[in-house]
Amino acid sequence: MKLYEKYPLAVTNSLSGKKEIFQSINPGFVGMYVCGPTVYNYVHLGNARTFLTFDTISRYLRFLGYKVRYVRNITDVGHLESDADEGEDKIGKKARLEQLEPMEIVKRYTEDFHTVMRQFNILPPSIEPTATGHIVEQICITEELIRKGIAYEVNGSVYFDVKKYNHQNNNAYGILSGRNIEELMESGRELDAQNEKRDKRDFALWKKASPAHIMRWPSPWGDGFPGWHIECTVMSTKYLGEVFDIHGGGMDLKFPHHECEIAQAQGANGKPPVRYWIHSNMLTVNGQKMSKSLGNSFLPSELFAGTHKLLERGYSPMTVRFFMLQSHYSSTLDFSNEALQAADKGFKKLQAAREVVTDLPHPGTTSSVNSELEKQLSDLCEQCYLTMSDDFNTAKTLAVLFEMAARINDFKSGNLSLSLVSAEAFLRFRATYLGFMQDVLGLMSETSANHALLDGTIGVLIELRKKARTEKNFALSDKIRDDLKAIGVQLKDGKEGEITYTID
Repeated sequence: MKLYEKYPLAVTNSLSGKKEIFQSINPGFVGMYVCGPTVYNYVHLGNARTFLTFDTISRYLRFLGYKVRYVRNITDVGHLESDADEGEDKIGKKARLEQLEPMEIVKRYTEDFHTVMRQFNILPPSIEPTATGHIVEQICITEELIRKGIAYEVNGSVYFDVKKYNHQNNNAYGILSGRNIEELMESGRELDAQNEKRDKRDFALWKKASPAHIMRWPSPWGDGFPGWHIECTVMSTKYLGEVFDIHGGGMDLKFPHHECEIAQAQGANGKPPVRYWIHSNMLTVNGQKMSKSLGNSFLPSELFAGTHKLLERGYSPMTVRFFMLQSHYSSTLDFSNEALQAADKGFKKLQAAREVVTDLPHPGTTSSVNSELEKQLSDLCEQCYLTMSDDFNTAKTLAVLFEMAARINDFKSGNLSLSLVSAEAFLRFRATYLGFMQDVLGLMSETSANHALLDGTIGVLIELRKKARTEKNFALSDKIRDDLKAIGVQLKDGKEGEITYTID
């Protein structure tokens, strides 16, 4: 029996709002599409949480034995300054401001995105297509929607006709977000772009390029560029089929982006494109929504280095990953110094247990098997699968891993003897702990290179402190000691002048 048959998944489907038993379209295979970054800015922590969520989901699906085709796109054209289909393309605007070619902007921010993904140990997707690489397909589906009467051209731009689509599809627009199109409010001030539309709720499939617009392609309607929503419809169905298993993204994309995707795909292909919609929730900071305007939006590099004004110190990528896994993906997650410090201690406990259990040998023989202890170990293994299979509940899975870490420490200290359990039971226990830590949750060990860098950096500070003490600069000596203590590094002065350190 396959693991995915033994441990069926329950998934909260945003489409129904209910928890459903997951069944893939093709047995043993999962097609998953996640909306990737718009590469005109550096990756912020809120974005990172979304990609970490779906990295964990794809990891667990593979761990259960599914073959996963994970598609995550790169938006490198078509994202305008507002959902009202007006203003400049954000990438073109950035290129104009910095006097660069748009693809230079795309390359810079794509490379930054990939760097951040590697730092968080987020695995690359199976396919990572770009919007600019699929212009032809976007034009083709736009032509198909015009042919079916649910899109129209005005002055070189093409818009999706929401009212006609609703008439043809039993009022399907709003099926994901729960919005009634008759109740959608005016978008504020009147916009020139709105004047072209038959209805304020219509959205752009293709936009005519003004003479000053940098990113442009020829089309049956003249030079222009695609709208934002159409790219995901094209790339998801091209690589996963007209109907696929899972579509994911942040909660903020549910409307209008994902709603528009459903309408475009169903309008073009005559069927709903996705069986399970999954959305991750937002990050807050000290109870406030994370945003640039409030000054509480973190770049991962600021979090790692501790250079943001709201941080008391920096935290390693794995500590931050652990912190985000402590909350269910659908829950709001609040950042604070206290919460990060607690996460740092928690991750170190699990990491220490991993190091112990990796090298802990079973004696190979048993004096007398303690069936109750074996059952406890077996039950903990089962709970890892059951909690993760319950809507990918990483928070509850971590709680089980902490219980397993306690047993590991009991074996290390001798409070429990390994001779009381069979080698088979212990090896399963160890494999489950390591598998969920590393393969499912992606909590890798801090690399030896990082340890060497840390050791070398502290070594330089120790030498500076020795020099300060020799020169009787006790103020500097004490400052180095106190600053290191504040970030968890405890210096110990020896009788012969040597200085060693420990990390709390």
